[in-house]
Amino acid sequence: MDFDTARRFVLAQTLSPVPGQSTFIDCLRRGTAPLPGQVTSLLLALKTLSQGLKNEPMIERSLGHAFFILSYESRLLYLRGKAQQVDWPPLLDEDLSRMATAVEKIWANTATLENG
Repeated sequence: MDFDTARRFVLAQTLSPVPGQSTFIDCLRRGTAPLPGQVTSLLLALKTLSQGLKNEPMIERSLGHAFFILSYESRLLYLRGKAQQVDWPPLLDEDLSRMATAVEKIWANTATLENG
């Protein structure tokens, strides 16, 4: 996966959904499990973005917002679902932690947030 594909995928799964497709964050908002492959693809995209953004002084605002959704909102939705007895996939908790760690590593190598 190249940088531009990874960027578009992360945005499509969080902020800019493709009509007719079920996004990662929408699944969590509905209290349903992500589609097979979504989490794996997100983790791969985050790895690609991490490499592409390493030592960059800025991150565009929309991508930063997508990172927030993946690392924070997804965890809140997961916990809300647990409280409502949603039957989440067994590895989703660990996957959300992996995503949050990946996002933290991206931010650890950047300095500021760009308005874009």
